[in-house]
Amino acid sequence: MIRSWLEIQPAQGQSVTIRESVNHATNVLRNQIWYRGDASEIDQLFKHLSEDAVGRARFWAAAPQSQQIRKAHSGLPGILVDTLASVVKADLTELDFAQDKTAAQRWSDIAAENDFSALVGQAVADTLVTGDGAFKISMDTALSDKPILEYWDGSRVEYVRRHGRVAEVHFLTPMGKRLLKEIYTPGGVAYKLFDGEKELPLTAEPSCADLRPVTFDSSVMLAVPLWFWQSGRWKGRGKSIFDNKTDAFDAHDEIISQWLDAVRAGRVQKYIPEALIPHNGENGGLQMVNSFGTEFVRLEDDTRENGKNEIKTVQPEIRYEAFVASYTATLDMCLQGIVSPATLGIDLGKMASAEAQREKKDITGMTRNAITDALEKALPKLAEIALQAQDILESRTPQPYTATVSFGEYGAPDFDSRVQTISAAASSSIMSVETQVEELWGSSKDEDWKAEEAKRIRFERGIEDMDEPSLLDEVAT
Repeated sequence: MIRSWLEIQPAQGQSVTIRESVNHATNVLRNQIWYRGDASEIDQLFKHLSEDAVGRARFWAAAPQSQQIRKAHSGLPGILVDTLASVVKADLTELDFAQDKTAAQRWSDIAAENDFSALVGQAVADTLVTGDGAFKISMDTALSDKPILEYWDGSRVEYVRRHGRVAEVHFLTPMGKRLLKEIYTPGGVAYKLFDGEKELPLTAEPSCADLRPVTFDSSVMLAVPLWFWQSGRWKGRGKSIFDNKTDAFDAHDEIISQWLDAVRAGRVQKYIPEALIPHNGENGGLQMVNSFGTEFVRLEDDTRENGKNEIKTVQPEIRYEAFVASYTATLDMCLQGIVSPATLGIDLGKMASAEAQREKKDITGMTRNAITDALEKALPKLAEIALQAQDILESRTPQPYTATVSFGEYGAPDFDSRVQTISAAASSSIMSVETQVEELWGSSKDEDWKAEEAKRIRFERGIEDMDEPSLLDEVAT
């Protein structure tokens, strides 16, 4: 009886079909256009992509009846990427090869040949925009006697994964309507030419006719993939810093454009009766008022009994406070989860307390840490493979190498602040001399120098290290 009362019918399964608005290649293209920051290119792109109701409703996709509307772009996406790349690049330290001075010198020569610091900055910027990419190591004795290091962004790279791991990296090079794939695998490099989905012989393209497959040690793959976040939309690909920010950037540009349009429409306007406008003495025609940059609207004369002809100046009221509030709100939407406004040099002190600004700055450190964590794995691997590639180039068996890299502390206090803090700790006898030297100089000095510095400080303070006396010494005495 109870069972019949509580009989529950299971819910019927429903089939829902969702059509993606863009594929991975189009999404990468959109992110690259955001980064380029050209208003004309953004307008063209979004008008081509506005196939659904949401896309057509966006500001950049709107096609107004009057073509005189001004659409302005803030340039914020490009500023975001360049600032983060500069922060990471500035904190990069030298790679350490664990006392292997020969390997360290060889890597130093390779890094100088390829301008390694600039390469890292480019890699960070391209990865933030496109989501992922890969370092490519190639050898061309016509250009250099050392391995050539390049970075290819996600628009020109494909991955082949096995069991969730990258097994192959394909570098894509357009050849007109054809596409050249350079297939980098452990132990070799192969080439394939495609016309659409059809594979062609390499001789079909004159510039590819001399390409031949290359094989070498199977433990070496001359490519190092890189991404900072995994994409939840396209499995196996990286996530761009612009993903999920399209609507925020679009709204921010709309606020800026409305503001500029209001300023343009709010210019001072003069209304002058015809009787007060100067006339030409020869033909009686109206003349321009002798005033630089004067624009006015001509009115009919007031011919009423008590009428008065006078010049009227009218200026519409622009509600700047509302625009500033909207600008701040959309700016927060754009930066949320990425960086603090203070990182970009935006002064919002009047709108938030100093404590709130310090808390917001933490998000820049989190983003920066995600980038450096990925680079601390990729850059040592790149250096190790570059040295192995040099071994192959010089007809030697590739040797194992071990490299490490670290980044400076983001937002670390300046030297004066560190001196004051360490001095207070030293006077309270809560910090040893070695710790004081380490905290003050950090990675800017090597370990031998810091040991000598600690020894010198002890000597100047009258502290001398002596062996502890024992009972056997007293008996012998």
